[in-house]
Amino acid sequence: MDLQQRTIAAFTDLYEEAPALVVRAPGRVNLIGEHTDYNAGYVLPMAIDRAVWIALRPRRDGYVLVHALELDETGEFSLAEMTKRKGEWLEYIKGVAWALQEAGHDLPGWEGVIASDVPIGASLSSSAAIELATARAFASLAHLDWDPTAMALLCQKAENAWVGVNSGIMDQMISASGREGEALLIDCRDLSTKSVPLPPDTVIVVMDTMTRHDHTTGGYNTRVKECLTAADLLNVKTLRDADLPLLEAARDRMNTVIYRRARHVISENQRVLDAADAMLAGDAGRLGVLMNASHASLHEDYEVTNLQTDIMARIAQSAPGCYGARMTGGGFGGCCVALVNAAQVDAFTRFVNADYTRRMVIDPAIYVCRASDGAGVVTQ
Repeated sequence: MDLQQRTIAAFTDLYEEAPALVVRAPGRVNLIGEHTDYNAGYVLPMAIDRAVWIALRPRRDGYVLVHALELDETGEFSLAEMTKRKGEWLEYIKGVAWALQEAGHDLPGWEGVIASDVPIGASLSSSAAIELATARAFASLAHLDWDPTAMALLCQKAENAWVGVNSGIMDQMISASGREGEALLIDCRDLSTKSVPLPPDTVIVVMDTMTRHDHTTGGYNTRVKECLTAADLLNVKTLRDADLPLLEAARDRMNTVIYRRARHVISENQRVLDAADAMLAGDAGRLGVLMNASHASLHEDYEVTNLQTDIMARIAQSAPGCYGARMTGGGFGGCCVALVNAAQVDAFTRFVNADYTRRMVIDPAIYVCRASDGAGVVTQ
């Protein structure tokens, strides 16, 4: 039984009838372009075939009641009286409701079951998947027009202002707008997108180091502040507007940390554009070189890798059939991503699994990922 069927079955067991509505929203893997989104830069993610599912039915009393299948926990809140409770999974659902209401939408209550096979804290954006699935549910029940970009922005507002993570728009945009079989080049300034195919005969492999992050504390928000400081010292609106000559000219006006943060973002933006060109040209080798360079920059300049992601990236880069590999996501733990020759994916997976297990004495989780569509209604 797949996760969709399990979610529907759990709803049916709980409420003794079939759900009125089933929605899903995917997680994502970012191929390249890390920490560029909140600097109005470029990113190149793809939605993956791991998702959050919600089976639900409407309520008339203005309450939302959700049973989380994996956690075996139930949460509820009133749409008329919402208060924040830091650190609870229900806050992502509550935050989306708040953002939709702030935008002037009249929302109905509902009750249902939520389930996910997007690992939490693994840099595959489980939070954006929850947010977009929630938005899809509310939009369907309230008969709102589904504008993927507008909904992504509201979900980002929920994460920034309600949950308290100063994330950029990438995760919500790709979960809302993903396209089956393709990655998506996103300009995080004007939110324009361009479909980009993977090079022929390649697959994307995600490797979970089994270490976890929490972006509501510490490092992520610190990096955002450091980038704002760098932009101010460079006299530009965002680091998207800077280039390396400008940075070098201002080097003696900033400390080493701020300089290195800016160098990563500026160079990473260019790597994203170069990567899109390589993909459009079908050049897997060039794309792999850029992915390797991105990891090095994230390690040396941005300092968001950890021991496990560094080791995993090095193992993957030396594995059979690998063109390139890098940390993916916000960092401080989580996953790496690799571009792999499709004919050698089994040998690659065996090599990475064995070597990481030997070095770290922990079994990684390894997924061969397929690009999927964004948030949608499955049945109603």
